[in-house]
Amino acid sequence: MNEKVTSIKIAGLGGMGVLTSTQILADLFFRQGRDVKKAEVHGMSQRGGSICSDVRFGKKVFSPMVPAGEIDFLVLFQDDQLPLYEAECSPQTVILKPDQIDLEKLGNKRALNIAMLGLLSRYLDVSSEAWLEVIHEVLPEKLHQVNDAAFELGRSGV
Repeated sequence: MNEKVTSIKIAGLGGMGVLTSTQILADLFFRQGRDVKKAEVHGMSQRGGSICSDVRFGKKVFSPMVPAGEIDFLVLFQDDQLPLYEAECSPQTVILKPDQIDLEKLGNKRALNIAMLGLLSRYLDVSSEAWLEVIHEVLPEKLHQVNDAAFELGRSGV
C-alpha cells in the first residue's frame, strides 16, 4: 500500500453537494483499507456562500486539514472558487473545474458534484464499480440513474 497521504480539497457553494461528495470520498477510501480523515469549513454555506471540505487518505493520516501547499487535487464545483484556494496549491496540484466536463450532456445540474467525482476518479486507482457502490449507498435510489450518468460523464471526460 502506498505510504503517501493524498489530500483532496473540494470547494463550491452551499447546496452544491460539497459535503455529500466528501462523505462519498471518505467512505470510498475507508473501504479501500486506507486511514481517512475529513474536515469541513462551512462559512455562510446555508445562504449559498463558499464552502470547502478536505479529505485525506493514506496508510496513516494524522490531520484532517490539508496543510498549505499540500493539496494534491483541488476539485471546484464553481470556477470562481479558485482564487480562494489557489495560494494553498502547489505546482503539482491537479485542479479540476466544471469546464472540463461537457455540462450540456449533464442530465441534471444538481448532479454536478457526482460528475466532478467522476472526473476526479480518473486520477485515482479505484474501480468505477467501487465508486458507484458508495454513491448508491449515500444517495437515495430515486437519484441513482441520473447520478450514474453524471459519474460516467465525468469519468469519460467528455
